[in-house]
Amino acid sequence: MATPFTNQASLFYNGNIINSNITSGYIADTVAMTKTALTDTYEQNGKLTYVITVTNAGETPISNLSITDNLGEYTTQTGESYTPLSYVDGSVLYFVNGTVQPAPAVTAATALVISGISIPANGNAIIAYEAQINQYAPFGTAASITNNAVLSSIEKADIASASETITLADTAALSIVKVLSPDTVEEGGSVTYTFTIENRGAAAITPDDNVTLSDAFTPFLNNLSAVFNGTPWTEGTNYTYDDTGLFTTNDNQITVPAATYSQDAQTGVWTVTPGVSTLVISGTV
Repeated sequence: MATPFTNQASLFYNGNIINSNITSGYIADTVAMTKTALTDTYEQNGKLTYVITVTNAGETPISNLSITDNLGEYTTQTGESYTPLSYVDGSVLYFVNGTVQPAPAVTAATALVISGISIPANGNAIIAYEAQINQYAPFGTAASITNNAVLSSIEKADIASASETITLADTAALSIVKVLSPDTVEEGGSVTYTFTIENRGAAAITPDDNVTLSDAFTPFLNNLSAVFNGTPWTEGTNYTYDDTGLFTTNDNQITVPAATYSQDAQTGVWTVTPGVSTLVISGTV
């Protein structure tokens, strides 16, 4: 932003003071800064890459600059402050006019401070770094992280600033666990396979997502039955099971609820409770 200035003249005569009109103008900033995340969404335990670009449109080089990034620090309604991003050690890259430079000095406590930055006249500096989503990152409806970066020098505390906002990815995040019971059975005995599908993402799995599950049972299961989330399934309608022992769910059969999220009021830590669906397949061997 340009820096505004104003001034006014005064005329003194015969003990009188007459003020002129006020003139105003702007001092054009020679330094500008932008900040961009390489992805506009985040997921639990994910990593992000941020790129900060500083340009110097002036005729004089600038040195001994520092960038302070608050790593998304936010304050809750109860007045507690938490930082949802953790700097990844050793990840800073520093370029001047496109040429890589030795890594600048970095300190990362509550905020990330990158110092020792120089920009040539009519040139630019690019600083890239990685940040890890941590346990204080907000989740749930309309969750987002905004982190602010401020450029400063010894002479001036706020030369330029920039911010970037990312939002929680509105996607599903599935995992599956298969359990056999019992694990030892006589020939002709009954066994049960339990498939637990967990969704740690913010979006539910619906029939339109067309998630399918397949499993080739060895040994072959006779008298196979399948139950999904407590509801018996019918062969042909919900699944197929061929002579080789290959079980495959039909299209549009599997659904999984979205995860739910909560923040501990005392510690600030967010907890993810996965959405769960269960498929139970039984038969004799």
